[in-house]
Amino acid sequence: MTKLRPLGTTGLHIAPLVLGGNVFGWTVDKQASFAVLDAFAAAGGTMIDTADAYSFWVPGHDGGESESVIGEWLKRSGRRNKMQIATKVGELSGEGGEKLAPPRIAAACEASLKRLGVDQIDLYFAHHDDEDTPQEDVLAAFGRLIDAGKVRALGASNFSATRLKSANEAAQALGLPQFQALQPEYNLVSRDTFEGELQNFCVAQNIGVVPYFGLAAGFLTGKSVRGRRMNRFIEGKGMAVLAVMDSIAEETGASLAQIALAWVAAQQGVTAPIASATSVAQVDELAGSMGLELSVTQLGVLTEAGSGTSLSVMRP
Repeated sequence: MTKLRPLGTTGLHIAPLVLGGNVFGWTVDKQASFAVLDAFAAAGGTMIDTADAYSFWVPGHDGGESESVIGEWLKRSGRRNKMQIATKVGELSGEGGEKLAPPRIAAACEASLKRLGVDQIDLYFAHHDDEDTPQEDVLAAFGRLIDAGKVRALGASNFSATRLKSANEAAQALGLPQFQALQPEYNLVSRDTFEGELQNFCVAQNIGVVPYFGLAAGFLTGKSVRGRRMNRFIEGKGMAVLAVMDSIAEETGASLAQIALAWVAAQQGVTAPIASATSVAQVDELAGSMGLELSVTQLGVLTEAGSGTSLSVMRP
């Protein structure tokens, strides 16, 4: 049985891997999405992450396609009571205005609830910071949703340390709900956004962290990426990281994807990384990370390689 982890002070307990829903209704059709979701649930997964914006970038899509697929699956599978749903608002304009304008938050929440077919969103993220709207107004709008029972807990995605601090300070001063979870970009080869001030603040305040891009857009899977033009990784510390991962893979029998996700899950303040899957086979592989415990030495050499120190072999 998968051991659940507390997600900060949200009251939620989740498996150490969150399933990314960005691919549903986009690169994965409905039936394949259902198969992926079934496999994730069977593997002990407990949380699905999506957004009202997924997948507006596809010609003919308006956003909400992922939520609709997940909603159909929840109804068909009867798993609503066993699966937690995280979704987001703030990237799309629409009814009520733009970004995190309070009327927009209210309207977007109603639309997400309808597409998902649920009465309550377990974790509702501000998808991006909105410096044009006073933070106290944003938090008050979210607070009304919590008071109405439509949202259980709040999260911030893509927030800087300065803005996350100021938001929660305003909430504390005014008696408004605080952001209890954070969703930053974070992986072995992309660490500057989270590590340092932001990570320290989350640890100090017990803010649960569920990072995205745990596999660095596929680079850290090692599958057909070393010859691709992924220059921001290849020209930096990426190849040194892959070399260390190869060594650990030989020692453990784990795949590179499992190693990459297990490293993220072991970092201070992190509750669970987010990863997407387009097939049942991918779900099975990614789910293997939930039971993978890297040694202190293995974690250390991975961290060192990702910090820029070139290590080509695993130390004993």
